[in-house]
Amino acid sequence: MVRYWPRAVWRPLAWLVATGLGCGLAPIAPGTVGSLVALIIYYYLPIAGDSLALYVLVGVGFLVGVVATGTMVRPSDPDPRRVVWDEFVGMWAACLLLPKTPPWLAAAFLGFRALDIWKPWPIRRLEQLPGGLGIMADDLVAGLLAAAVLNAWRLALFS
Repeated sequence: MVRYWPRAVWRPLAWLVATGLGCGLAPIAPGTVGSLVALIIYYYLPIAGDSLALYVLVGVGFLVGVVATGTMVRPSDPDPRRVVWDEFVGMWAACLLLPKTPPWLAAAFLGFRALDIWKPWPIRRLEQLPGGLGIMADDLVAGLLAAAVLNAWRLALFS
């Protein structure tokens, strides 16, 4: 009985992470709900867009997400709708180097969601990676691309 203890703990924890603390159960637009919750969490965290802590959050969140979201994958459903941890990490990546102000956070949200839905090259190709890596990689790159575009725009307009 003791040998099953880690699995009994790991499965619910992986589900909680993969579903973004349950946000993925939203009946309408779970990815958008997950992105919004991730943005609210980031807003209230005592870290800035240029802090090492945000990079660590994105990096650790990605690695944890590959494992946690991978537990949700089934042959008939390689990217379950209720899995939104990838939106959390992608949203946080979209905030990298941006000022932590409502207008810039709104721009990060809109930019990330647009790229996550549209999935231009190479984002769409990353979805084809196996398991949790495929789930996480496309959203991470969408977030990084959103951050790059917004930071270029910010530097061009306000420098």
